[in-house]
Amino acid sequence: MDACAQCGGGVEERFRFCPWCGATLRRKFVEFFRAHPRDAGKALRVSRYVTDEPQVRFSVWDASGRVESAVSVDEREAARLALFLRPPRRFSHGLSDALRSYAAGVSARRSSTGSRKTTSS
Repeated sequence: MDACAQCGGGVEERFRFCPWCGATLRRKFVEFFRAHPRDAGKALRVSRYVTDEPQVRFSVWDASGRVESAVSVDEREAARLALFLRPPRRFSHGLSDALRSYAAGVSARRSSTGSRKTTSS
């Protein structure tokens, strides 16, 4: 029997709420994700376990509701995966625009002062 983190009362594992204070006793959080149309009829289930041995578990479900495969990763790999899944950064053209503007300014100053000499053939 476990103790409720909220009130300290004894709670059996089968309970999702503390019978003494009503606190949620979740050991995992689950989210389903729709598949790409190419993989119609499948879904990805991601479970984050918040137990003494934290982990993130990925499972692929088929249209009949059966698990086809599953794998767990530790917290460090889950964090690395989260970084990988971020949308790619768009490179700003700000630096190249700034350099072009600077070069155009230098060129304009040289032409107006006559310090740039050109030769004709």
